[in-house]
Amino acid sequence: MAACPAATTARVGAAHGGGLWRRSGRSPSLLARLARGTSTTARASELQQAPAPAPAAVVPTHKVTVHDRERGVVHHFLVPQDQYILHTAEAQDITLPFACRHGCCTSCAVRIKSGQIRQPEALGISADLREQGYALLCVGYPSSDLEVETQDEDEVYWLQFGRYFARGPVDRDDYALELAMGDE
Repeated sequence: MAACPAATTARVGAAHGGGLWRRSGRSPSLLARLARGTSTTARASELQQAPAPAPAAVVPTHKVTVHDRERGVVHHFLVPQDQYILHTAEAQDITLPFACRHGCCTSCAVRIKSGQIRQPEALGISADLREQGYALLCVGYPSSDLEVETQDEDEVYWLQFGRYFARGPVDRDDYALELAMGDE
């Protein structure tokens, strides 16, 4: 088995943390032969055996129950702790409300009935609303078994941003919208 010494050293050394060869009682070590510039053919007994690969880490999976108020349906599905709830639901052909998929709006907002959710990217939900049990499914990871209930997007939006509107909810003005869109 002939090999380029530099390539063998880099490849084997990087993979095995530096311990490249075992000494054999029959001949000088491969490392010693390389240093002297003699034979670079390694015997199988001279190469350190690769350690067995570590078993893949098992990611905890949690049961998620979503009460979809708008459709009157209850969904039960499993979600790995390292995956978004919305994405996992969609992969299982479960339709849940969403819009931006980036945690910036309130379309996928839910209220937590039981369990815990981790949502570090949830920009559409203030810290106050999180403390009240609101979460976003598009950027939410289950931290335990979880039961949630979908919320009306307008209600959550009002809770999130309503204090900025002095006269209450903003009424939709279709005529102004048509003008803005250029559809006179």
